[in-house]
Amino acid sequence: MKSIRLTVAQALVRFLDNQYVEIDGKQIKFVKGIFAIFGHGNVLGVGQALEEDCGQLSVYQGRNEQGMAHAAIGYAKQLLRHQIIACTSSVGPGAANMITAAATATANRIPLLLLPGDTYATRQPDPVLQQIEQSHDLSISTNDAFRPVSKYWDRVSRPEQLMTACINAMRVLTDPAETGAVVLCLPQDVQGEAWDYPDYFFARRVHRIERPLPTEAMLKDALAVLKSKQQPLIICGGGVKYSQAGLELIEFAEKFTIPIAETQAGKGTISSAHPLNVGGIGETGSLSANVLAAEADLVIGVGTRYTDFTTSSKWIFKKKGVSFLNINISRFDAFKLDGVQLVGDARATLIDLLENLNAGVYTAWRNRIKDARAQYLAEVERVYSVAYSGTDFIPEINDRLDRERVYAEFKRLTSSLLTQTRVMGVLNKTLPQEAVVVAASGSLPGDLQRVWQSRGGNDYHVEYGYSCMGYEVNAALGVKMAQPAREVYVFVGDGAFMMLHSELITSLQEGKKINILLFDNMANGCINNLQIGHGMDSFYTEFRYHLEDGSRQDGGLIPVDFAKIAEGYGCKSYAVTTLEQLHEALADARRQKHSTLIDIKILPKTMVHNYFSWWRVGGAQVSRSERINTVAKTLEANINKARQY
Repeated sequence: MKSIRLTVAQALVRFLDNQYVEIDGKQIKFVKGIFAIFGHGNVLGVGQALEEDCGQLSVYQGRNEQGMAHAAIGYAKQLLRHQIIACTSSVGPGAANMITAAATATANRIPLLLLPGDTYATRQPDPVLQQIEQSHDLSISTNDAFRPVSKYWDRVSRPEQLMTACINAMRVLTDPAETGAVVLCLPQDVQGEAWDYPDYFFARRVHRIERPLPTEAMLKDALAVLKSKQQPLIICGGGVKYSQAGLELIEFAEKFTIPIAETQAGKGTISSAHPLNVGGIGETGSLSANVLAAEADLVIGVGTRYTDFTTSSKWIFKKKGVSFLNINISRFDAFKLDGVQLVGDARATLIDLLENLNAGVYTAWRNRIKDARAQYLAEVERVYSVAYSGTDFIPEINDRLDRERVYAEFKRLTSSLLTQTRVMGVLNKTLPQEAVVVAASGSLPGDLQRVWQSRGGNDYHVEYGYSCMGYEVNAALGVKMAQPAREVYVFVGDGAFMMLHSELITSLQEGKKINILLFDNMANGCINNLQIGHGMDSFYTEFRYHLEDGSRQDGGLIPVDFAKIAEGYGCKSYAVTTLEQLHEALADARRQKHSTLIDIKILPKTMVHNYFSWWRVGGAQVSRSERINTVAKTLEANINKARQY
């Protein structure tokens, strides 16, 4: 056995440079590179190692640790988890900034490797700069906060520990059922310590992403429930996309004439134009999917986690005796809703089912799928055409909103009467066929799932497992890095843009063009809508000045010129208040070679509202407001109609 004397950081870089995954016989380099923000906790360790010999790894400079980690998530998600970019930060606040991103990755089952610096293993110079001291436990550092949001966590306190830490990190990162954030904490003194590593630790390692099949007993149970039902409904989850099982799902659905509903993670796998695609399901679901969900006697969940938005808080499946058949590579998810479990890869399992089921048509649906789709498409066109002239009110608007006052104020400040749904319709019909749309928070993901018409081909990139404000712009950079030939469009509200858009600068630095569609309604409009819809008045969700006496935030709306902000960064920017300006901006943005931002002033409260769904949110059981008391009674009634587990 030969040994190679390297520092821990040098050994880590060399190891990462030799990791590959194999999917269906094709080998792919697993770690593309490393995003870095250097500080005293990593610059002379990991930084020195990368400067000296980074091998084939690319190094990217981030602007905010959370932002660069979100870019890494966007990259891995767009490449269906087949390749990652690791992230390194200094100790303390740099590391803490990545905790939100770690949670985002874990909630969405996206591989994310984080390499935060840590306090000294020797403890000799304690307390060092940026160190938090806990008198009851000196082993705790900021990095311990990663534990609850990580799928694997380790601290490399001795050089030889790096080997088992790295191998376990790869085990989790390449496991479709268990992947998420992996954190290897690197004390800054240990990063520079030398050790004689065996040469075989650096050999090319190939991690096979297998396609496990369910057992014969599972298959038997599944066939029995399938043959006993007449009106099944498929839910296409993110597992279908990651398994690349779109064609197999279509074949299965077509063979048995089963409608396909989509989750946020599953949308974009199958074209919205397919005659069996009935759109998004659940709280942010479409008209057709939610109508059919109430009639289904069997729900076939393929690669879905069954979140509360997908199931409408376990309320939307109303038919007596409805059963669940869960196809999932994760045993944890396959057990949900007390369903029949088919634990296995989505593509392989669908192929297995097709080979074991006789062809037939579920005649009980008859023309219901076609009729539901026709109603849905008509509703999409209606929503896309909704306009506000300044005198006519929009029917979707909640009556409790003081519309005349708010609209008049908004128009006075912006001269805009654009509605969110009308703008979305223009975008849906104008953006290039191959474009990828990115979103994560606020009302935009709901509107996109309800009415956006996807072309398929992984063109819909919405993070809704954690619905993280600030994901949008930064993840779009990762999407563009993953697929440089595609135009990338970010759907982001003003609140989320202000929350975090740090890697917009990195997109310019790297020459990776992204297009930001900024919907400015001067509010956290989604939550404002939630307040008013549940009996409250508008309370600290609109962006208003405080009154002079400081008692309430009821002053005027705060106008922001986002186009100027982007222009200051070096982007090509546009201010839009009319449809004509929107068309002109979109056309010109296509011609640009670097990142763009279109600042679109959108009338508040002009989003799409829900279709036959209910969402359980915490509400006060006691209030001086009769409106809130009424909502509490409705909440209790709906809880009693939902499945209990």
